[in-house]
Amino acid sequence: MKVSVVIPTINEEESIGQVMDEIPEELDAEVVVVDSNSKDRTVEIAQEKDAKIINEPRLGYGRAYKTGFENVSGDIIVTLDGDLTYPANKIKDFVDMLENEKLDFITCDRLTRLDKDVMSLKHRFGNWVLSLTANILFGVKIRDSQSGMWIFRKNILDKLNLTSDEMAFSEEIKIEAWKKGFRCMEIPIEYRMRKGEAKLMSWKHGVSNLLFLFRKKFR
Repeated sequence: MKVSVVIPTINEEESIGQVMDEIPEELDAEVVVVDSNSKDRTVEIAQEKDAKIINEPRLGYGRAYKTGFENVSGDIIVTLDGDLTYPANKIKDFVDMLENEKLDFITCDRLTRLDKDVMSLKHRFGNWVLSLTANILFGVKIRDSQSGMWIFRKNILDKLNLTSDEMAFSEEIKIEAWKKGFRCMEIPIEYRMRKGEAKLMSWKHGVSNLLFLFRKKFR
């Protein structure tokens, strides 16, 4: 099974090289970097490490992933951020788990093993509110609805109704995978302090993601 790793980037020159270096070589994965108008050396560094570069001038977390998913050749898709927060060195283990356990979708839980210095109390509380709301509204059991590292089979994408182009895409893809009856699992990971400038706007994105859950449920 061929694996494609999709990484959305905006000005990640401090970390993108290290992220790609962590991807296990034995996996022989296709790396697709979806870049949204980086002004630094992000694209140059990724190209030097043989990534496939997709330019996506339209901003939006979900938009970047949708564009990336349209341009992969792998049977299994892995996602992670370009800021070194997610354990790219564990990708082969997660792909093996997907195959061995005959799963369709794995999402990674940052919160169970979280070092409190890595995420502020405000962000931990916001994650708890969003995850609790998603669980109540959609009848799922997800501890970390905002995690950005997923491992899944490409062929399930056509069955998922993914409407968000923004940060809410992260919670939406999990809800869709669970509610459409795919074989899903949530696994804890070690989440690390990010490198470079944060793109997340806490209150704006938090409120937007909360409102999105209600719109998706009741529209």
